[in-house]
Amino acid sequence: MFPARWIGLSATLSLVVPLVLSGCGGGGSDADMTPAPTGQGAISGSVVKGPVSGATVSAHRIDNGAVGPAIASATTDAHGDFMLSVGNHAGHLLLQMTGGTYTDEATGAAMSMRAGDVMTAIIADMQAGSTVSGIQVTPLTSMAQAMAQHMPGGMTGANIHAAHAAVGAHFMVDDVLHTRPMNPLVARSGSTATQHMMNYGMTLAAMSQYAKETGMPMSSAIVASMMEDAADGWMNGATAGAPIVMGGMMGGDHAMDSSAGTSGLAGAMQHYVDSSLNHSGVTASHMSELMHKLSTSDGHMH
Repeated sequence: MFPARWIGLSATLSLVVPLVLSGCGGGGSDADMTPAPTGQGAISGSVVKGPVSGATVSAHRIDNGAVGPAIASATTDAHGDFMLSVGNHAGHLLLQMTGGTYTDEATGAAMSMRAGDVMTAIIADMQAGSTVSGIQVTPLTSMAQAMAQHMPGGMTGANIHAAHAAVGAHFMVDDVLHTRPMNPLVARSGSTATQHMMNYGMTLAAMSQYAKETGMPMSSAIVASMMEDAADGWMNGATAGAPIVMGGMMGGDHAMDSSAGTSGLAGAMQHYVDSSLNHSGVTASHMSELMHKLSTSDGHMH
């Protein structure tokens, strides 16, 4: 079940649907990925809020712009990787992730996803029997999914592409669905990362830092708030004109600050870059363009 504050935002995702297939993640893990049967479609990728291990990833049909039934599920491995066999499905697919554990960038602590917290991603125009690899399921793909779902017509191909482009432009990531975020907890990870990978990884770390600084004991709670904020395409701490209530806070729920997704994240990013938990080698000078963009943004994502 979804938190009460998110039911109105994404009621179609709260449907309970059977998960009919299961598999193991892989890609550099201790156990190899289970390959898809010959001639059957397959999707592989990673769940990242820091790599999330032991999470359930389910693939859902998208019918007429809305979430349909689940057609497959898998469990992420220790690296957050997964593989799904999706048969002969053709068209759009929504990936939904629940559960699992990750290392929080801002504290270095092992955390579990809160009950009810999800991350999502949308794959557009999958061809029957095709193999799709390198898919990322992250807070940014989740924000894009929420945005596409609430555009007129729902999750159509045009809306999916527009939402991915808008979220990517806001955070200066060229392709939020396929670019693998740099993990700043890994020593010298910045030395092999592109600027887009740095921007992606530091944005996720900034979200964890923001959660820490605003009193969230479990940083997965910030994802639901960011998804809700992104749904109307305007990062302003409100949706449909109503302030967003952030759950999972020490001392009770609080209204989301209007600058949380803009200058708030820029400030948190600066604090994280300067922290002892940033082992990537990435410095403030590497992130200056993104931090300036966020700090001066009016929140509109185009």
